Amino acid sequence: MPAAPKPEILAAFEAAKGFMPLGEGLALYEAAVTAGRLGLPLLEVGTYCGRSTILLADAARAAGVTALTVDHHRGSEEQQPGWDYHDPETVDPEVGLMDTLPTFRRTLRKTGLEDHVIALVGRSPQVATVWNAPLGLVFIDGGHTDEHANADYEGWAPHVAEGGLFVIHDVFPEPEDEFTGQAPYRVYLRALASGAFKEVSATESLRVLERTRAMDEPRR
Repeated sequence: MPAAPKPEILAAFEAAKGFMPLGEGLALYEAAVTAGRLGLPLLEVGTYCGRSTILLADAARAAGVTALTVDHHRGSEEQQPGWDYHDPETVDPEVGLMDTLPTFRRTLRKTGLEDHVIALVGRSPQVATVWNAPLGLVFIDGGHTDEHANADYEGWAPHVAEGGLFVIHDVFPEPEDEFTGQAPYRVYLRALASGAFKEVSATESLRVLERTRAMDEPRR
């Protein structure tokens, strides 16, 4: 039977600001529970306001490991003013830029999960260059341009331990989804083509891959 979060965790997930639908959230939670058995940290790229972090943190708490979440909290391309995914409530009126960090911290506070999460505030490639420890799970849900998606892959996929899971969100193979999901789709194909990962599951736009061997793919 698939692992499922307790009703209060699921309610907190659904109440939190964010874009991940329920079905994908449940698949992410199951992956996090599975990966947690390795006894290694669980990391996500793309915190936004903490919707998916709730699930990773709860799975990490149950496994006795730590959840880490990486974001500069200024919003990705599609969340900027003038775009469909922009939320004016996330704009800091003093500086005129998005700042989702306060909302994220309130989200964790409400769920009682603060002690199980380390928030790494910075740009994903910069954080990745100073990270040197294996991870049980890496969940990529950051910028949707090829530049950002490939940087997330190159920075974090090598840190997934053998037997660990590499999870990619917003994988849309259809060309009409170029802006929202073609870059993550190309990263998904790149991971499979590397020979270091095999697909475990696909739920809507969420893909779960398992690290099966060392990576020897050259960096772009």
